[in-house]
Amino acid sequence: MNLLSNKEMPSLLNKVPEVTLGFWIIKVMSTTVGETVADYLAVDAGFGQALTASVMGALLAIALIMQLRARRYVPWMYWLTVVLVSVVGTQITDALTDGMGVSLYLSAAAFAAGLVAIFATWFWNERTLSIKAIDTRPRELFYWGAILCTFALGTAAGDLATEALGLGFQWGVVAFGALIALTALAFFFGANMVLTFWIAYILTRPLGAAMGDLLSQSPTYGGLGLGAKLTSIIFLVVIVGLVALAQRNARQAVATVPAQ
Repeated sequence: MNLLSNKEMPSLLNKVPEVTLGFWIIKVMSTTVGETVADYLAVDAGFGQALTASVMGALLAIALIMQLRARRYVPWMYWLTVVLVSVVGTQITDALTDGMGVSLYLSAAAFAAGLVAIFATWFWNERTLSIKAIDTRPRELFYWGAILCTFALGTAAGDLATEALGLGFQWGVVAFGALIALTALAFFFGANMVLTFWIAYILTRPLGAAMGDLLSQSPTYGGLGLGAKLTSIIFLVVIVGLVALAQRNARQAVATVPAQ
């Protein structure tokens, strides 16, 4: 079964992938990696929050510049940017919570308000929030601004549910997985495609974060004890493999354009 079909590149102009099963698998795994890589670098590797945030922020800026300068959808470039956004989004929330003592309730509310503001401005200017035509610079900037905000919001919401509200990692995975399943059902029964996409996109972040914590944290804290390093390596290997398939399909799509 080819999880990443040629639909991964629906248009040479669109700068983002088609929403397929492969898209959602990589998305969830990238959110998990964002959680575990941030934890590994800041804690296990001893870099600390400030240095980790600075390095990852710089790498994200470089990846975003590359992504914005690209003339078409390039799978490895796109997903590298998503992974880095995931790490930075985690760092932003962690810095507010751990470094500045901001309540998770407040940070989640602030990121939610910020996301609403981005969506409102995006729709006001473009009259759509669809990702099927991210083919202009303004739309691309709105898109990546929304993506960063969804990761920060998802991190805050996930921490709020699993830690502040006491769900724990296992029930966090179950709860957010169930919410995503309900969103998918709503889509299949005719709910607005754009709305359900963005709801699912936001929910995959706390799902991935809870999954990352469940796998990496010590059994003392309710995890399986794999550690942040091993969990990150496993998920990164799978992501690289799936992105390689997407890259191959993208090349094939480009090669067939002159014949069409």
